[in-house]
Amino acid sequence: MTFTLQRALWLWAGALILALLTIIPLTVWVRAVAGLATLCGVVLACVLASRHAAHQRGSVRLVDAMSLPATSFRQPVILICGDGLDGLFGTVPADQIVLRVTKQGCYVRVPSLEQLAAVTDGILALRPGWGGQLGVMLIVNPGAHSDGGVLAGQVRAFSHQVAVARKRGIELPLLLVSYLQTSQGEPPWFSWGNGQTDALVCDAGACVSLAEWQQQTTDSSMQAARMHTSIQLNSVVAWLNDAVLPHLVIRNALGLATVCAVKLIPALPHAVKENLWQQWLHNKVALADNRKFVTDAVLPFPDPLLNLLPLGPLRSAVKRASLTALWLFAVAGVVAVASSAWQNTLLVRQISDDLRRYAAIAQPAQRDQREFLRREEAVTVLRQDAQRLDAYYRHGEPLAFGFGLYRGERLRAPLQAVLANHVEPAAALPTRIAGPVRLDSLSLFAIGSAQLKPDSTRVLINALVDIKAQPGWLIVIAGHTDATGDAENNLRLSHARATAVHDWMQHMGGIPDSCFAVQGFGASQPIASNDTETGRATNRRVDIRLVPEAGACALPTAGPQRQPPVASRDI
Repeated sequence: MTFTLQRALWLWAGALILALLTIIPLTVWVRAVAGLATLCGVVLACVLASRHAAHQRGSVRLVDAMSLPATSFRQPVILICGDGLDGLFGTVPADQIVLRVTKQGCYVRVPSLEQLAAVTDGILALRPGWGGQLGVMLIVNPGAHSDGGVLAGQVRAFSHQVAVARKRGIELPLLLVSYLQTSQGEPPWFSWGNGQTDALVCDAGACVSLAEWQQQTTDSSMQAARMHTSIQLNSVVAWLNDAVLPHLVIRNALGLATVCAVKLIPALPHAVKENLWQQWLHNKVALADNRKFVTDAVLPFPDPLLNLLPLGPLRSAVKRASLTALWLFAVAGVVAVASSAWQNTLLVRQISDDLRRYAAIAQPAQRDQREFLRREEAVTVLRQDAQRLDAYYRHGEPLAFGFGLYRGERLRAPLQAVLANHVEPAAALPTRIAGPVRLDSLSLFAIGSAQLKPDSTRVLINALVDIKAQPGWLIVIAGHTDATGDAENNLRLSHARATAVHDWMQHMGGIPDSCFAVQGFGASQPIASNDTETGRATNRRVDIRLVPEAGACALPTAGPQRQPPVASRDI
């Protein structure tokens, strides 16, 4: 996949994450931090992908002015490593890569076994659409090795490199080739696949069985030569099964090798004395092969065998990137739908709990002054729930509740019915004083804070004097805010401010805690319009009401050793 497509995928993934952050209900700070982390992650991923692509392209260093075929090249591309590479490609620098292009395919010389995975990645970086055309060819010549242990180690190292390359999702079919020096001419290629016992003879673009090949000639001398070749072939196959294939174990592979092939040639480059083939013949038939070896032989490419490789179909890089983008979208969609389902479950659970709480408080046996206050708080919460559901009904539910999973509409009618049927019994309605003591929040607190200002003492002392002048009444302290900002934060802020006033009055006035009831209503009970700054300033307040409740509050009397904390209104 090209760097441009990788960058597009990373940008697409970042866009999906940002979309999820707008859908999933999170706090502003969490959204900001997660969004910033996503942007940094996408930028870092693009930078690393660019460096990785440049490194992969630099790993393919072709000799001289050679270049890979065009992107439209559709023949097999075979990576060749193992023995006798000079016989195929000629003498080239050890650290450089050379290729040969024939009518049947393209052959790429891999300098060493350890570079197989790197060369594979480099070719795919230069030609992303070649993933289905790549194959690998391992040459194992018995005449080029004298130590079976060294050969087994090289085969295992090759197996590891193929496994590493296949982890990238490349099929990379394998062609195992063995060149054997013989006194005969150059017979055709002999090959067999996994699980096959009979060899095929491939020549002139056609493949026939070994028996049919032997019967194709009536010349007795030719038949004898072919019979001798068949015997040599059986010996090579036996040697491969004994010395090579047991070590060719590739993880995550369907078989040991896709295609095995043998080519009998008159001369073998890099042949050594006392090689494994000579040792094999001596151990099996007690014969010695004393033929002279030629070191400058030219080896033929396995063109007739390329059509036997199960190469994969053409895979477009754009198509693979589109499939990846589609999978990312599907995962993001599943996360969004799961979040919506969970938020709808929480919404239904919250409103249902509020309705059950109100129903439990509104029992006739519980209609006293304290239960009235609890019921009033429950009704206030239900009104807030009704306002929330009405806003969703009029303006549409947020994305956090969307995707066809919104379940709040079925609760709106029952909630409105409960509020419409709510009637305060006459016996339960308390007798109140002429009006509440109304304190401006900005005179007590800083903006967004529930900490009392140092200069708020005068205002609180004046309110405390009025309250202490009415002993035996329940002191109800209610905090209110304007409609600016988040509703939940406003609700918490209003309750915190009412609690701060309660704590100050209880501490300074020596009033028992049983005399107080603290409430926070947020912006649910405005006394002016929130559309103007003056109205919003009026709505930001703390109301103190006195509710008559016999025996609910008994203030301590002042004696010689205890003086009231407030002597007068003027300070």
